[in-house]
Amino acid sequence: MQPQYRNYPLAAQAHHATPSRRGPGPIVHPQHPAAQQYGNANVQVAQQRAEQEKRDRMRRMAKNPTNKNVPEGVEEVCIGDGVARYKKLREVERTLDATMMRKKLEASDSVFHSRSGRTGTMRIWISNTAENQPWQSGGIDADAFDFDTDTNATYRVKIQGRLLDDGNDDDPDEEEEKDPDAMEEDGAEAKKPDPAQKPKAFSQFFTSVNIDFDRAKSLQPDNFTQIEWKRPEGANPKENTFSQLEFERKGDENINVTINLQRYQNPEIFRLSKPMAELLDTEEEDRAGVLMGVWEYARSQHLQQDDDERKFVCDAKLKALFNGADSFYFPSLPQLIKPHLTSLPPIQLQYTIRVDKDYISPSPESDKPASEPTVYDVQVALDDPLQPLLHSILRSKHSTETLQQIHQIDDQIVLLMAAISRSKAKHAFFTSMSKDPVAFIKRWLSSQKRDLEVLLGDATRGGGEDASGEEWKRGGADGVWGSEVARESVALWLARQSVPKAH
Repeated sequence: MQPQYRNYPLAAQAHHATPSRRGPGPIVHPQHPAAQQYGNANVQVAQQRAEQEKRDRMRRMAKNPTNKNVPEGVEEVCIGDGVARYKKLREVERTLDATMMRKKLEASDSVFHSRSGRTGTMRIWISNTAENQPWQSGGIDADAFDFDTDTNATYRVKIQGRLLDDGNDDDPDEEEEKDPDAMEEDGAEAKKPDPAQKPKAFSQFFTSVNIDFDRAKSLQPDNFTQIEWKRPEGANPKENTFSQLEFERKGDENINVTINLQRYQNPEIFRLSKPMAELLDTEEEDRAGVLMGVWEYARSQHLQQDDDERKFVCDAKLKALFNGADSFYFPSLPQLIKPHLTSLPPIQLQYTIRVDKDYISPSPESDKPASEPTVYDVQVALDDPLQPLLHSILRSKHSTETLQQIHQIDDQIVLLMAAISRSKAKHAFFTSMSKDPVAFIKRWLSSQKRDLEVLLGDATRGGGEDASGEEWKRGGADGVWGSEVARESVALWLARQSVPKAH
């Protein structure tokens, strides 16, 4: 991929913005305001419906039972040592879950917040060609000035970059792919390129490229003094990559430019202020490293308060950092270190765009190549070689399938524990009734009558708790059980029973 960038003056941009048909592509017709409002209303209704369905789904999930523990007292009536073995397995599972979660967090931290410290050499070739220059038109004096006509002379600048991992420093334009058939004829092995070992592109190492022209805007033929390429925020560096950048501009004179390359870093590395650099003994660090360094320094100097572990007392060095503050809380530390972090300056490459004949088309006697490139070697940070392995472990398809199977087994265990709990209640019920049936029936009837009185709000401690009145014996629509008060009381009682008790 070779992105090309052209800049047009403001007048040209305004002209190109007219709704005329230019090239292939769909034609978008303007919509009526009423139709737009109707479409927006439909979108809002769909979003509200989706949010309501999401809330309902989360509510149903919250109501699902999650208890996998054996009910108390089951081991007294269970035959064998199954309950003891199950409890032991639960302890092993909790220990294993905690260990796996800690290891997963450590691996994730290694993937997203680690710095390998490995660097590589990025070789950059900068060259340019020219067209319609005065010396190329024939019969026109290159030193003559013509203020009446607009110049049609242009130049095209090409910036190429490649990571040097094989020791090859040739010009990339001179490299030619070898034919596999020809290699077989020569007796050499024809190996297919491995996609996993494909060298990284130029754009993967930089977040932006700015080209500044050493000339006033009024002196530029197209009224532009800067060209910029910038990676969209949140975009994956491995997508839409390119190894060559080109742009074309108007001009018939040599001009100096400065190419600013802003390096891509994950996590982003900052340049520290002088007090922070002296405290951490480094001039460059990422945000997490600065937080950890300040925290370790405060701990080593015993500045943490015993009554509140979030609070730290500032010594002389920390007071110099935090504007003389006597103390600080650790949650506010990210805001306190922000003034001490500045973005790293870009890599600056100087280049002269030449449109003269000696550079564009030198004489054969000079033995100089046409448009000879200027070469720079730039040090760039390389990824940790363990990151692909950690990514494969954290996002393995087999691991996802295994977790789904474990989740299904957990659901089955929860249902079994609920069934065991119900069986335990039935066992306790019938056991108590078998020991003293008469007393058990009396207690049970008294409890049921008490619940009936509670439903209607007529029960009082010390009397009337047996619900022996005549109104309790009558049924029908005119009885106690057909009243509106009874229905509301039953609904309230059921609602109270569904609320878990706080211990």
